[in-house]
Amino acid sequence: MAAQKDLWDAIVIGAGIQGCFTTYHLAKHGKRVLLLEQFLLPHSRGSSHGQSRIIRKVYSEDFYTQMMDECYWMWAQLERESGTPLYRKTELLLLGKENPELKTMQATLSRQGIEYQYLSSEELKQRFPNLRLTNEEVGLLDKTGGVLYADKALRALQDAIHQFGGTVKDGEKVMEIIPGLPVRVKTTCRSYQAKSLVISAGPWTNQLLQPLGIELPLQTLRINVCYWPEKVPGSYSVSQAFPCFMWLGLAPHSIYGLPSGEYPGLMKVCYHHGNSADPEERDYPMAPSDTQDVQILCRIVKDRFPDLKPEPAIMERCIYTNTPDKHFVLDRHPKYDNIVIGAGFSGHGFKLAPVVGKILYELSMKLMLSYDLAPFRISRFSGLGKAHL
Repeated sequence: MAAQKDLWDAIVIGAGIQGCFTTYHLAKHGKRVLLLEQFLLPHSRGSSHGQSRIIRKVYSEDFYTQMMDECYWMWAQLERESGTPLYRKTELLLLGKENPELKTMQATLSRQGIEYQYLSSEELKQRFPNLRLTNEEVGLLDKTGGVLYADKALRALQDAIHQFGGTVKDGEKVMEIIPGLPVRVKTTCRSYQAKSLVISAGPWTNQLLQPLGIELPLQTLRINVCYWPEKVPGSYSVSQAFPCFMWLGLAPHSIYGLPSGEYPGLMKVCYHHGNSADPEERDYPMAPSDTQDVQILCRIVKDRFPDLKPEPAIMERCIYTNTPDKHFVLDRHPKYDNIVIGAGFSGHGFKLAPVVGKILYELSMKLMLSYDLAPFRISRFSGLGKAHL
């Protein structure tokens, strides 16, 4: 057995938003916790960088809307602890035809008692004259929606981890995980031992899991994050009461956007999908096929946003790590119950990170769980239960 002073209560691999919130909860509860990150911080190689993310309660699934209740409270708590503004309320406008998906989201908002407003086609056109809408399109306005300041949130979390006594080591890539009690982790610098291990390594998750006898059905996608010039600066800004939005039915995947302001005179409008990519090759030059999503956006911006120029001025890159059903993986390894996995956040995990981190903390410490994890279990994927290892 490792000497007590060399034994961590938990090691967390991956200092993105999920790993940071997991470490934050562990440190806040007095656990001796080590957070390992392969790149020097801050970096833009994964899924947690950039200035902004949408926060919302509108979802098709009740369980996400329920989780978001506590997330809003925890984001506000982190704001208070850090003295840094991390959230701006803008509302969230959900646009689309009155199809089953939109009706399901409306039903979820009603069931969960979330404040929202239904907007008819005529009401939308009067309220948002700088959107070009058809007569069949309607809107749901999630009054709780807004913008999270992503890079500030990561910094605030890392500062809080230090304040609560946690340890962060960046520039240390994990080379080997040796299961057992304790679990051993070898990095490019040295070896560590812990009672439990949390893997929250985003697109690098399967590289760490394969030697442990498991491979999750994860697809890594390179996402082009596009910023479009306003013809009149500020016309889609918060000061003009323009909200965050999600637009369904314009393309095979949804379109989303945030009010201008992140870059002066530019509005973030993106396609919620991308092209398969190795995370190690994210910044390689793109083939023409890799810009199909941008071509789709150019057409939509030209047709639907009359006050934007239909060519992006800035394109940044991000990685999504998707599961087949777009629900997260929050579970213990089927064979090693002191190894916990948080993965597959499918492009919608950032806002939910406070509760995801709490769940991963509870799993790692073998505490009573705050949420039903049935939607997030590994066993939902055929061939990945205990019997198949």
